[in-house]
Amino acid sequence: MLKTDEIHEPMVAYSSLDDGNVFMLINAIKRGVHYSFFERLAKSIPFTLREWSQFLHLSERSLNRYKKDKATFSTTASEKILEITMLNKFGIEVFGSQERFNRWLNTNNVALGGVKPKSLLDSSFGIQMLKDELTRIQYGILA
Repeated sequence: MLKTDEIHEPMVAYSSLDDGNVFMLINAIKRGVHYSFFERLAKSIPFTLREWSQFLHLSERSLNRYKKDKATFSTTASEKILEITMLNKFGIEVFGSQERFNRWLNTNNVALGGVKPKSLLDSSFGIQMLKDELTRIQYGILA
């Protein structure tokens, strides 16, 4: 299983996001996430290829081409991959397991307008909403 405390390609530690680590993340995004890292991540977070393609605004065919070419993702896709990775790590911290976090992602949520949280992973604003909701859950503030 991929350790989400470390991103080896590009090399970034984000277990504690202080100013120094934020700049490491920004630099990693600018360099781009290599497909090999994404592939390890995709195996550890149970989203389908179709879901990843929707989150990253890339076709499944494009994702397969990245795999074949062992390519590096664009800045935009790299940022989204890292945002989802960090959200997943936070979700596991809040819920105690990947399984419970996945259940939350796939359950309609009144506090989020009745939508499944997973449906918000395709935008940075949606991901921020999920982070905010996870923080509320973490501190026992339920809407």
